[in-house]
Amino acid sequence: MKSIEALSAGGTAGFGRPIPVDDSTIIDASLRDPERFAELFDRHAAVLHRYVVRRLGPDHAEDVVAEAFTRAFAKRHRYALDRSDALPWLYGIATNIIGSHRRAEVRGYRALARTGEDPVAAAFDDRVVARVAASATRERLAAALAKLGRGERDVLLLIAWGDLSYEETARALDVPIGTVRSRLSRARRKITNVLGGTNPTDLIEETP
Repeated sequence: MKSIEALSAGGTAGFGRPIPVDDSTIIDASLRDPERFAELFDRHAAVLHRYVVRRLGPDHAEDVVAEAFTRAFAKRHRYALDRSDALPWLYGIATNIIGSHRRAEVRGYRALARTGEDPVAAAFDDRVVARVAASATRERLAAALAKLGRGERDVLLLIAWGDLSYEETARALDVPIGTVRSRLSRARRKITNVLGGTNPTDLIEETP
């Protein structure tokens, strides 16, 4: 496979470095040259894979990511080319696929809540769990996530683990931004109830 430098259009910037192209340029070019879409995979597959592992564990991750890019390729002609970053779009596609595995996802959280041992446990070692008080273990957080509705969990985790803004989350899920806010509010409230008044997601603020 050619490197993105070799495939990028637009020449080079100082010292022979290639001028980076944004995702929308790659998608647009892929409409005429389908092989260009592979650049999008090279650029975003790893981060998407980490997100899916966090939600479903490693057993399903490769298949979900592969299907996400297959669907993205099929619908690339509908991509809004004024959006230079395609990652929120890809997160949205992957999230829809994760929805078909929601029973496996909830089972994973419940297993972690019971035993503290599960392939998705590593997901609870960074941003979110670092904010949990000593009395609120990651097992209790997993139990709280298992009790969320699908829409609430999707919003919460796209923001907490996908680093998406409210607006990007709304685009990813194809819902109004008001729906994102209301789902996040409900998710926070439910987590607070399960964790006895502690909510590790309270510090998730809206990106301006």
